[in-house]
Amino acid sequence: MKAKRNETIGLVAGFPIEGLEFRELTMHHDERGAFTEVFQDYWNTVIKPVQWSVVKTAAGVFRGMHLHLRHEEYFALLVGRACVGVRDIRQASSTSGRWALYEFSGESLACITFPKRILHGWYFHTDAFHLQAVSEAYRDYHADDNLGCRWDDPDLEIPWPFRSARLAPAAREFPPLKELMPRIEERL
Repeated sequence: MKAKRNETIGLVAGFPIEGLEFRELTMHHDERGAFTEVFQDYWNTVIKPVQWSVVKTAAGVFRGMHLHLRHEEYFALLVGRACVGVRDIRQASSTSGRWALYEFSGESLACITFPKRILHGWYFHTDAFHLQAVSEAYRDYHADDNLGCRWDDPDLEIPWPFRSARLAPAAREFPPLKELMPRIEERL
């Protein structure tokens, strides 16, 4: 029995980004339920996870726009509906300056992995649970590797499908992209 797809998932706007991988996950259904592999080492993604977390988020919350200089990330929505926006700010990348917007649904499982120095944020259209992995343990990264910019900065060029969002206090203080870039260049 195959899962019925209710919503479009995957890249909905923007451009492919070097090192970023979107992968639909196969749900194996039977009368007991379903089994889904969410990560395999042989996929050869950019991330070698050292920490996995399950995150519960309320509808209308935006997490980001975050930037990490030292670690890669993995995101898979398990329950609900969300979108993930990314922008490549790596100067040496062949896709520098490109942005992308992906849609996710718990009805059609998928994951995204991406390298360090990719601005990223997730917006939750509904109450949701997501699985997140990082290549550096949370206890080991701090403010020096948890940078960000305003999610609604027009310079990001990401066509978010919402107009307002609930943010963490730190995200409310994030600068525009133009102010973030010199801070990043100082650390490279």
